[in-house]
Amino acid sequence: MTAFLQFLQIVNEALYAREMMRLEALLMPANFSSVVGEFIIASLPKFCPTVVKNMYHNGHPDLLPAGRFPHNAAQHTHEGIEVKVSRYLKGWQGHNAEESWLMVFVFDSNRPADGVRGVKPRPFRFLKVIGAPLTLDDWKFAGRSAESRRTITASVAPTGYAKLEANWLYRSTITEGDNSSELAMTADEVDEVDEVDE
Repeated sequence: MTAFLQFLQIVNEALYAREMMRLEALLMPANFSSVVGEFIIASLPKFCPTVVKNMYHNGHPDLLPAGRFPHNAAQHTHEGIEVKVSRYLKGWQGHNAEESWLMVFVFDSNRPADGVRGVKPRPFRFLKVIGAPLTLDDWKFAGRSAESRRTITASVAPTGYAKLEANWLYRSTITEGDNSSELAMTADEVDEVDEVDE
């Protein structure tokens, strides 16, 4: 996580020097979450040599046991860890209900619309990291309205949420309640936001 903070600082300082917007205010929310996620997936094996990035395009899960699969690539397996990165405290989604380990990195940062809404710039920060093995029963399929064009997804059910929260790996020293109004996902935002891993 520290490596991502350093990366973001380098990028934002370079953008600021050229009078450009910060990265988190420039990219659409789902794209920024994807950048955070890809950085974490690429970086975790440096600190935990027993896992490797899944090199299969759109393979599941994101991290595989080191040396277990040829060329560190698997289209689909229950072995390994799926990584989810979100600005929301709950309501995490994926394309499919999967039986595997899920690790969720929750962060807080500005969004592109903040400038128009009068929201002042604030530093990016990780709020928590939680992880646990989930079963198919820990997922539920999320519907969508007739007008919605977002991809049908599966959401972590309350049982999965409880497992994840019971196995926290990191919690910010700043309480999550500080931004509860900004971090709570409304029903309208569920239809608007498609923050699922590609």
